[in-house]
Amino acid sequence: MMIEENGSFTKKPNRLISQKSPYLIQHAYNPVDWYFWGQEAFEKARSENKPIFLSIGYSTCHWCHVMEKESFEDEEVAELMNDVFVSIKVDREERPDIDSFYMAVSTAMTGSGGWPLNIIMAPDKKPFYAGSYIPKRSIFEKIGMMELIPHIKILWEKHREDLDSLGDKLISSLREVSAEGRDLELELNEKTLHHAYEQLLGMFDDQHGGFGDAPKFPTPHNLNFLLRYWKRTGNTMALRMVVETLKAMRMGGIYDHIGFGFHRYSTDSRWLVPHFEKMLYDQALLAMAYTEAYQATGTQEFEKTTKEIFTYVLRDMAGLEGGFYSAEDADSEGVEGRFYMWTEEEIQSILGENANPATTIFNVARHSHSNDLSEETYSGSMGLENNIPHLTKYIAEMASNHGMKEDELEKYLESARGELFNVRDRRVHPDKDDKILTDWNGLMIAALAKGARVFDEHEYEKAAKKCADFMLKRMRTNTGGLYHRYRDGESAVPGFLDDYAFLIWGLLELYETTFEVSYLKSSLELTAIQLEHFWDQENGGFFFTSDEGWGEEEDMLFRKKEIYDGAIPSGNSVSMQNLLRLGKITGDRELENKAMQIAGAFYGTVSRSPAAYTMLMQALDFAIGPSSEVVIAGSPKADDTKEMLDALGHEFIPNKVVIFHPTDEESPEITDLVNYTGDLKSIEGRSTAYVCHNYSCQFPTTDKEKMLELLD
Repeated sequence: MMIEENGSFTKKPNRLISQKSPYLIQHAYNPVDWYFWGQEAFEKARSENKPIFLSIGYSTCHWCHVMEKESFEDEEVAELMNDVFVSIKVDREERPDIDSFYMAVSTAMTGSGGWPLNIIMAPDKKPFYAGSYIPKRSIFEKIGMMELIPHIKILWEKHREDLDSLGDKLISSLREVSAEGRDLELELNEKTLHHAYEQLLGMFDDQHGGFGDAPKFPTPHNLNFLLRYWKRTGNTMALRMVVETLKAMRMGGIYDHIGFGFHRYSTDSRWLVPHFEKMLYDQALLAMAYTEAYQATGTQEFEKTTKEIFTYVLRDMAGLEGGFYSAEDADSEGVEGRFYMWTEEEIQSILGENANPATTIFNVARHSHSNDLSEETYSGSMGLENNIPHLTKYIAEMASNHGMKEDELEKYLESARGELFNVRDRRVHPDKDDKILTDWNGLMIAALAKGARVFDEHEYEKAAKKCADFMLKRMRTNTGGLYHRYRDGESAVPGFLDDYAFLIWGLLELYETTFEVSYLKSSLELTAIQLEHFWDQENGGFFFTSDEGWGEEEDMLFRKKEIYDGAIPSGNSVSMQNLLRLGKITGDRELENKAMQIAGAFYGTVSRSPAAYTMLMQALDFAIGPSSEVVIAGSPKADDTKEMLDALGHEFIPNKVVIFHPTDEESPEITDLVNYTGDLKSIEGRSTAYVCHNYSCQFPTTDKEKMLELLD
């Protein structure tokens, strides 16, 4: 795979060089004869009677990089792979349908999953081997590529019938699980919410916050559900779990105290040592959790954290056209976390005589963690002299320890942080995955729109609108549907369920921030397309893939439906909430009926362990009610209108929809979509609130305090 050019040796690219995915391009100079997912690869496998080696990962995946360097860049491994397999590379973020399908395969075969995800399968896509990271050579009980490949070759040539039988049984089992039918006699109810709370309580880490042990993921929708449960029941423990988890994450090393934003997850139970990649969806979901916690508690630290997340996203993740990039790598200069860690000497040289408070507050000191964590756990090859900035005490307590007032310490820390940031900015940055994904951008639109109205920040509204306008212009197909991925001027890959669900969520939040009817109209248009092409007419719920073009070479063996709310909530869970909100806004009961059919479609799965479906629990909480519809009738420029809308934005009232009826327009556009607003007038020229509960309306009021009282 090497050619001589001008007296020097240069690697020859493989066919991945033609792709747009940053992950595929990373592998474009491997000696492995990679194919991308498509007819060419499957036809070659069939014609040459070879099994397929399917490798799935993403551009900011640390262990994907490790396996590439050990195996896929190795001439010896590549020679074996090219002899035995047809090898296919897939970017899980660009093709979540393929990733989801074969992750289910891996879980069924091995009991776990992760990336890199490596599947070996027949040309008909039926798998018979699954694994994650595979070293070049066997280590202890972990088989290596040099031993695995010859073994697979023997099995393929001498035991093909056994492999085919294994693949058939596995696919049949997965198809049965995916096709779970709805039970019309049973339904999720308020007891399900209590069950979910009890399960989360049982998993809560009372010492460090969060749920379970290491590795510990943020899972913000757990916290959003608990806030709603606290609102419903007054259970203070539910609120305590939220507050302690958000504070612990903000103080820990999982938070980037120098440049802001959250890393992917914590490798330990204390939120100290993160896996350093940064994902757009984490920033969006965590920003919404901190925003709602601020509404519920008024804690200024939650407001500050939300704004810092947005500072990071708008500074480092915003594309010029309006969309937001996907992720930043964990590695720089070949080492995970190098960009983010510090030595005590570095900080002293930067801050000089002012270094001592910063090194103490950020816990940056030589061998500061050697009594707590092994070198391997703490910083890999970086060594214990490198430190992850984190806090162990609250600012108020630290201020007294340093003989300073709280505002003085805040000012000092911001100055020190700024100096450290400027120095860090000159380091070699982690790679950025600059593809723009519709679903993740939908989440960021929702977060920015919610932040704009809660914190009255026009910059967030402007960014959310710019992103939404980009999505609606560049990510729509000729028939009005959605594309999934945009990069380098190209919109591609037909949209998946999450693209529709998350973008509709963002548009609904943006409508309730701007009250520009075009965003509500677009959300209804996309919902109609989603219902037409993704809805399961037999059992209810949404398939992950559209029915358009189904059955082509590139498709999976069957259409999956997903409900698990993992690192990212499922498209079905978000869609249930979207349908409920749109049904309340427009008065269309059929949309609400569809929402309840989603809950019914997954009753058996969800009822057994509802804590695994906390986004769906939020939708269920909305469906059970009480929920409210609020119409504000008034002049959009009037002070009393702004006061009413600000009051609605600042309070934590999750189960409501808000519609604005501009009284200074003769035929406002909103009445075309929401007919019942046509007769709602302002009283005596003042902004007027009409508060309804489940289609039963109270007397209108011009008093914002009375409005809030009616909503409580």
